[in-house]
Amino acid sequence: MKRLIESTKILRSKNAGPLFITFDLIFDGDEKMKYVQERLTKKMIAEAYGVEEDEISIIAYDVVHSIKITFPRKHISGSLEDDDIYGCQQHMPLANIEI
Repeated sequence: MKRLIESTKILRSKNAGPLFITFDLIFDGDEKMKYVQERLTKKMIAEAYGVEEDEISIIAYDVVHSIKITFPRKHISGSLEDDDIYGCQQHMPLANIEI
Protein backbone atom coordinates (compact mmCIF):
# COMPACT_ATOMS: atom_id res chain seq x y z
CA MET A 1 0.00 0.00 0.00
CA LYS A 2 1.03 3.54 -0.60
CA ARG A 3 -0.36 6.95 0.20
CA LEU A 4 -2.54 8.56 -2.45
CA ILE A 5 -0.14 11.47 -2.86
CA GLU A 6 2.53 9.04 -4.06
CA SER A 7 0.41 8.19 -7.12
CA THR A 8 -0.45 11.74 -8.16
CA LYS A 9 1.51 14.41 -9.95
CA ILE A 10 -0.68 17.14 -8.40
CA LEU A 11 -3.13 16.82 -5.52
CA ARG A 12 -4.79 20.06 -4.44
CA SER A 13 -7.90 21.40 -2.78
CA LYS A 14 -9.88 24.57 -3.38
CA ASN A 15 -13.33 26.04 -3.02
CA ALA A 16 -16.07 25.13 -5.44
CA GLY A 17 -18.12 28.16 -4.48
CA PRO A 18 -18.73 29.04 -0.81
CA LEU A 19 -20.56 25.80 0.01
CA PHE A 20 -18.35 23.07 -1.49
CA ILE A 21 -14.74 21.95 -1.43
CA THR A 22 -13.17 20.25 -4.42
CA PHE A 23 -10.00 18.24 -4.89
CA ASP A 24 -8.04 17.82 -8.10
CA LEU A 25 -5.99 14.67 -8.53
CA ILE A 26 -3.81 14.97 -11.61
CA PHE A 27 -1.74 12.06 -12.86
CA ASP A 28 1.19 11.82 -15.24
CA GLY A 29 -0.37 8.93 -17.11
CA ASP A 30 -3.25 6.56 -17.54
CA GLU A 31 -1.68 3.74 -15.53
CA LYS A 32 -1.46 5.68 -12.25
CA MET A 33 -4.94 7.11 -12.72
CA LYS A 34 -6.43 3.64 -13.23
CA TYR A 35 -4.55 2.38 -10.16
CA VAL A 36 -6.21 5.06 -8.03
CA GLN A 37 -9.64 4.66 -9.65
CA GLU A 38 -9.64 0.96 -8.80
CA ARG A 39 -8.78 1.55 -5.13
CA LEU A 40 -10.08 4.92 -3.92
CA THR A 41 -13.64 4.73 -2.54
CA LYS A 42 -16.20 7.19 -1.25
CA LYS A 43 -16.03 5.37 2.07
CA MET A 44 -12.31 6.19 2.41
CA ILE A 45 -12.98 9.86 1.68
CA ALA A 46 -16.01 9.98 4.00
CA GLU A 47 -13.95 8.57 6.86
CA ALA A 48 -11.07 10.98 6.26
CA TYR A 49 -13.31 14.06 6.22
CA GLY A 50 -16.28 13.10 8.37
CA VAL A 51 -18.85 13.49 5.60
CA GLU A 52 -21.55 11.17 4.31
CA GLU A 53 -20.69 8.97 1.32
CA ASP A 54 -23.78 10.13 -0.58
CA GLU A 55 -22.52 13.74 -0.41
CA ILE A 56 -19.30 12.89 -2.26
CA SER A 57 -18.95 13.23 -6.01
CA ILE A 58 -16.04 11.57 -7.82
CA ILE A 59 -15.65 12.46 -11.50
CA ALA A 60 -12.91 11.04 -13.72
CA TYR A 61 -11.61 12.96 -16.72
CA ASP A 62 -9.78 10.24 -18.61
CA VAL A 63 -8.64 12.42 -21.50
CA VAL A 64 -6.56 14.62 -19.16
CA HIS A 65 -5.68 11.91 -16.59
CA SER A 66 -7.43 13.58 -13.66
CA ILE A 67 -10.08 12.98 -11.03
CA LYS A 68 -12.20 15.61 -9.31
CA ILE A 69 -13.71 14.97 -5.89
CA THR A 70 -16.30 17.36 -4.45
CA PHE A 71 -18.39 17.47 -1.28
CA PRO A 72 -20.04 20.11 0.94
CA ARG A 73 -17.85 22.20 3.21
CA LYS A 74 -18.46 21.85 6.94
CA HIS A 75 -18.62 25.64 7.25
CA ILE A 76 -19.49 28.22 4.61
CA SER A 77 -16.38 29.87 3.20
CA GLY A 78 -15.71 33.11 5.05
CA SER A 79 -18.03 32.35 7.98
CA LEU A 80 -16.79 32.81 11.53
CA GLU A 81 -16.36 29.04 11.92
CA ASP A 82 -14.33 28.68 8.71
CA ASP A 83 -10.60 28.13 9.16
CA ASP A 84 -9.60 28.03 5.47
CA ILE A 85 -11.42 30.66 3.42
CA TYR A 86 -9.97 29.48 0.08
CA GLY A 87 -10.16 25.75 0.80
CA CYS A 88 -6.53 25.32 -0.23
CA GLN A 89 -5.37 23.69 3.01
CA GLN A 90 -7.75 20.73 3.00
CA HIS A 91 -5.89 18.20 0.86
CA MET A 92 -3.71 16.40 3.41
CA PRO A 93 -6.30 13.94 4.81
CA LEU A 94 -6.93 12.86 1.20
CA ALA A 95 -3.22 12.81 0.38
CA ASN A 96 -2.54 10.44 3.26
CA ILE A 97 -5.20 7.86 2.42
CA GLU A 98 -3.53 4.50 1.85
CA ILE A 99 -4.56 2.78 -1.36
